[in-house]
Amino acid sequence: MTEELPGLDLDRLRTYLDREVPGMIAGPLSGEVITGGKSNLTYTVTDGSGHWVVRRPPLGHVLATAHDMSREYRVMTGLRDTAVPVPRTYLLCEDTEVLGAPFYVMEHVEGLPLRTEAEIAPYGTEGTREIAQSLITTLGDLHAVDPASVGLGDFGRPEGFLERQVRRWRKQLDASRSRDIPGIDELHERLERTRPEQGAPAIVHGDYRLDNVLVTGKGRLTAVLDWEMATLGDPLVDLGLMLVYKENSVTGGPSPATSAEGFPSASELVETYAAATGRDVSRLNWYVAFGCFKLAVIAEGIHYRHSQGLTVGAGFDTMGEVVPLLVERAHTTLQED
Repeated sequence: MTEELPGLDLDRLRTYLDREVPGMIAGPLSGEVITGGKSNLTYTVTDGSGHWVVRRPPLGHVLATAHDMSREYRVMTGLRDTAVPVPRTYLLCEDTEVLGAPFYVMEHVEGLPLRTEAEIAPYGTEGTREIAQSLITTLGDLHAVDPASVGLGDFGRPEGFLERQVRRWRKQLDASRSRDIPGIDELHERLERTRPEQGAPAIVHGDYRLDNVLVTGKGRLTAVLDWEMATLGDPLVDLGLMLVYKENSVTGGPSPATSAEGFPSASELVETYAAATGRDVSRLNWYVAFGCFKLAVIAEGIHYRHSQGLTVGAGFDTMGEVVPLLVERAHTTLQED
């Protein structure tokens, strides 16, 4: 392990790959951390000719049900031949003796995540609209996949999904709780009390947003990434969280790509999704409020890890500031439901 590649020992990785996939690696490995992620650690690795991506959990404080490498690997493998673009998967290693944590190796796909308004600006107004349309139609494609047909029929328990989700994220909050967060306990209670009857189950991504997909310079969406929270359940949780991410106030920092001219409004995105899927979106405000709660818990976990000195990369020092903003937005949204 080097200071430049925390969590990734290239010599151990090459020894393991030479043993498990002889001939895959042709020379010494070099790599770099892909910046921007706030959860799992992602690296690009090359032997000078081939390129791969390695994913592993973050260093230090890891919640029991988070950062599941086998879950990411299995769902991407299952979706390989569907309309949902995913990287090709090569190898899953659950032996923690190799890198200190489970990890997997996947294809390096062309394209970049678009996080800021400046990054999406070169595509122009029409290109931005087309990217957004691809984003929402791809979400509809995901929710149209029959889980059993791709070997994911037992990937989760759809019955009681929403009830378990509200309970799960409360437990995740308690596991990372290190300070008082006004209104968050009341928010949990409101979400439990107003929970809607859930819709027909589908494969749920769990963190679907523009900067979790790759887009080429020509505006083509080439891969959906970051499947660590994927499961079977009510797909409207994906749509609700995507709308939370669309707002400027969620993550702080530079204006997000979703605020660029040409990017459809929230109502346009919902209309497109409803038309494509036939889903009832009349209770969508609850799902948006739940998305705020979930994202607040995730941000609080990152804030906790950062306070312990266990995060890698930039942008972690302000994550704690967005938590109260998300709680406030959730309460406001529930009042409109």
